[in-house]
Amino acid sequence: MAEITVSGAQIVAAIERAAAALEAHVDYLTELDQAMGDGDLGITAGKIAAALKAYAAEGAGEDLGKFVSTAGMKVNSAASSSLGTLVATALMRAGMQAKGKAALDGATLAAMLKAADAGIQERGKAAPGDKTIIDAVHPAAEAFEAALNSGATLKEAGERMLAAAEAGTEAVRPLRSKIGRAGWVGERTEGKVDPGCAFAAIAFKGLVGGA
Repeated sequence: MAEITVSGAQIVAAIERAAAALEAHVDYLTELDQAMGDGDLGITAGKIAAALKAYAAEGAGEDLGKFVSTAGMKVNSAASSSLGTLVATALMRAGMQAKGKAALDGATLAAMLKAADAGIQERGKAAPGDKTIIDAVHPAAEAFEAALNSGATLKEAGERMLAAAEAGTEAVRPLRSKIGRAGWVGERTEGKVDPGCAFAAIAFKGLVGGA
């Protein structure tokens, strides 16, 4: 694994980029959700972005695990919806992997992403292939870890993470949604982009600086 050190300032900047990316795609996420759900995902994304933006402005401090976990709590307070709960869970689980650390190495970053993935699956009671946010997050987590283990730089691993999230989103596009409100719509979800997957892919694009 390549030697990687990520500072608190870098974590703050990544969160700010992800928030900005989500803010820029609120209308797009609303359109996707109107076709498959109750149409409020764009509003939720905006609330999540605003909460993260405000929190990031406070700075990271010395304990990056606590910083990321608290970001999850801020999201939970700002966006009391199913997606908000999943994102909050992901951040809190990720933060637990970095508890007490003032800088993050590659192994910790990979563990954080895997913990976020596991948290979303457990809280959402869904699995890969159910056409949910997991179908972007799970392959992204696996691709990120595999890239780092192969000696990739952080930038390269991030790019592979994003590519995997986007590929996962497209892979389940032909499928019928099984979970939540989208599951009630049935066959009308076939061929449509899952809003949760799109949310995750947009956030990942912001994290790697591609938004």
